[in-house]
Amino acid sequence: MFIFTANQTSKSLLMNQSRVIIENIYPQLEGGTYAIKSIVGEYLPVTATVVGDGHDVIACSLLYKHQSELKWIEVRMQPTGNDGWAAGFHTAKQGGYQYKIQAWVDHALNWQHGIERKIDDNQHVNSELLEGAEYLEEIHKAANATEKKYLKELIEAFKDSNQYEKAEAASRSEELHQIFIKYPIKSVVNESEALEAYADREKARFSTWYEFFPRSAAREEGQHGTFKDCEALLPRVAKMGFDVLYFPPVHPIGRVNRKGKNNSTEALDGDVGSPWGIGAEEGGHKSLHPDLGNEADFKSLVDKAKELGIEVAMDFALQAAPDHPWVKSNPEWFKWRPDGTVQYAENPPKKYQDILPIYFESTDWKNLWEEMLNCALYWVEEFGIRIFRVDNPHTKPFYFWGWLMAEVKKKYPDVLFLSEAFTRPAVMHQLAKQGFSQSYTYFTWRNSKQELIEYVEELTKTDQKYFFRPNFWPNTPDINPWALQGGNEAIHLSRYFLAATLSSNTGLYGPVYEYMVSDAVPGKEEYWDSEKYQLRHWNWEAENKLTTLISKINHIRHQNASLQQTNNIQFLGVENDQLLAYFKSDVDGDNQTLMVVNLDPYYPQSGWVELPLEAMGIQEGQAVTVHDLITESSYIWDKRWNFVELHPALPFHLFKIKK
Repeated sequence: MFIFTANQTSKSLLMNQSRVIIENIYPQLEGGTYAIKSIVGEYLPVTATVVGDGHDVIACSLLYKHQSELKWIEVRMQPTGNDGWAAGFHTAKQGGYQYKIQAWVDHALNWQHGIERKIDDNQHVNSELLEGAEYLEEIHKAANATEKKYLKELIEAFKDSNQYEKAEAASRSEELHQIFIKYPIKSVVNESEALEAYADREKARFSTWYEFFPRSAAREEGQHGTFKDCEALLPRVAKMGFDVLYFPPVHPIGRVNRKGKNNSTEALDGDVGSPWGIGAEEGGHKSLHPDLGNEADFKSLVDKAKELGIEVAMDFALQAAPDHPWVKSNPEWFKWRPDGTVQYAENPPKKYQDILPIYFESTDWKNLWEEMLNCALYWVEEFGIRIFRVDNPHTKPFYFWGWLMAEVKKKYPDVLFLSEAFTRPAVMHQLAKQGFSQSYTYFTWRNSKQELIEYVEELTKTDQKYFFRPNFWPNTPDINPWALQGGNEAIHLSRYFLAATLSSNTGLYGPVYEYMVSDAVPGKEEYWDSEKYQLRHWNWEAENKLTTLISKINHIRHQNASLQQTNNIQFLGVENDQLLAYFKSDVDGDNQTLMVVNLDPYYPQSGWVELPLEAMGIQEGQAVTVHDLITESSYIWDKRWNFVELHPALPFHLFKIKK
């Protein structure tokens, strides 16, 4: 005998007359705590286990609706074996969706199944036909005119012993079966809790980012760059195939504890400080650095970028310099020590003496949250910003981010947020679950073939594919990875190619990347003479092999739908640990690409690559043309295994499959 107390009851133990159990609904995150991520137009497959007692026929449906709709849309689920069921729906509109499973014992289908077996056993089914007539009469009310006529004829036949043969044949007909499917008679329905999905615009799935420091955009050496200088560089960004231009913070920079060159704690006259030390007498998070320009200049830059198909992304860095206006106007937003000072920010071993962390445990936290939200909405509403790169989100409360992003998306659902959090996996995952549209990743440190395969498969073949959208960056202003320090042209080429073809979201910090400026602070993954602390002067007109090939790769990405997704990747067999091969196909199989990369930046590598015949939809021995979109060379492959050889001078193939 099972005995339980009131506080031990669960939904499954409550009185429920239904004879079906709904289990294992997939996908869902943490029992429905978080929304599944989708993209407008994507198909979201849903599966479940539905179990009924006895031998009666059971049926189930997937119900879904957009947040703007009141009526649920019903899709019948199909059996997949072993009590599994499957269906799906397209997230046709931007915004939130709900979906749930409904299941029941389907007595009409059960009747039809039973009468078929009795007829096959040569039994007389007159009584069963009369029972069936009752089901037909119930369905008759909902049927259309043509169906009503058909059903009326069947009802008469089922009740008329003189039409027994006609009735017997009709009772097991496919036409009647489809009517039972169309108009289910649901008995004692069971229903799951509603789960949630959120459909973002396509930019959340496919984007190509370029980052540079606006203050380094000046044409003359020693001059502070302006938004007008940045505007003049927009054609270069567009020519290179980037569609998101991301700027580090463009706000006034604090003077108190300002950092000098190479992170020196003593700033000299003329040192410009770190853009992340936000706030000075000129203003804070709703102000622009006066040396960059005014609001009209920034608005012009944003508008001109849009004309070229580029969105400007802003850095949303919630921290303050010691002379930020908030320190005086809202001292309760900072944690003061007994000696009257505030402990500066630290991310051991890094120290940020020029930054005061926001105190999110403040008793005035509600006003603090509202001000943070107002800061984001200011740039959205005044300048049309729709993308934010969020600095160090893992150092602020998770629930704060969930609230802020939800509030922004209530009014502006097309706003996207990129999480800059290189930290523990569970923390990065939680930020993604709270609503970040994209996330930085560990790609920067994954170099070997096995590391790359394991990491990408983790991102694309596990539940992470439903909440964690990776954005692959080979470098950032904060990270000058060991692999690039002193790295040759081949390593720079292959790392960007990998980032841009393994992931559909990618970016790089330039122009240091394409100009191969990789001098490092000794013993650290940090740039020497970093732009974080000083002006740099660049010859923006300079072109080289990297600028040419990065441009070509980016434009190829825009022209091939298979490269605009991440979760469609399939790694291929190749008989060389220095060669990595993988295949991508769009949803319809009309656009297929196959990539091979030489991971050795010093020596040629060769091997045999296995074609994914089944995924390509071709037969063994069927010839296909593989056209290299980089070199415009074509080859005929008519075997499962095909030979490739790659030299470091051009360490990759990007084949488009032509059947």
